[in-house]
Amino acid sequence: MQPPAPFVHDPREHDIDAPLGRWNLYVGGAGRDPDGYVNLDLFAVPGVDVAGSVECLPFSDNLFQRVECDAVLEHVDCPERAMREIERVLAPGGFAHLVVPFCHPFHEYPRDFRRYTPDGLRQLAGGLEVVAEGWRTGPTATLLVFLLEYVKVWLPWRPLRAVAHGILGWLLFPLRYLDVLLRRSPRASRIGNHCYLWLRKKW
Repeated sequence: MQPPAPFVHDPREHDIDAPLGRWNLYVGGAGRDPDGYVNLDLFAVPGVDVAGSVECLPFSDNLFQRVECDAVLEHVDCPERAMREIERVLAPGGFAHLVVPFCHPFHEYPRDFRRYTPDGLRQLAGGLEVVAEGWRTGPTATLLVFLLEYVKVWLPWRPLRAVAHGILGWLLFPLRYLDVLLRRSPRASRIGNHCYLWLRKKW
């Protein structure tokens, strides 16, 4: 059985009035089936509606009321180009929600190029207005995901790594709730796990 994820999301991430419209885009949904969204990913796996790149979106201008871009920008060749494409397809008054890793292990899909601070993420906003920002997952998530990866570094066989991940995942997952206590600490961002931005396209 798959253990719970080693992190809890900050609910304040979604404390913004950004309703779904008739057309909404989810970038990087992979095999998920996000309700109410056109799901775009690089690969045509089950659940993906359109196979394509966020750096060259196959959609017309000003189409989507909301764009979700979750843990994608670290994987693209040119994040600036990807952001201008998101800005292009976003309808006036629409919202874009970006999530990127800061302290997080290397993960290829199919490549892994970079990490972001909140300041670095804001630089990508371009002509979009920043309406909210914060940390999705905190320092305990960072500690747990790196500990899991560290243990797996010592194990040469994939089945053994899977077993270790499952056992440690179940043993350690209660610690993730420490991030609920750490949300108010100004020092928690020093080793935060994922940060986010809400952006709005002006009329």
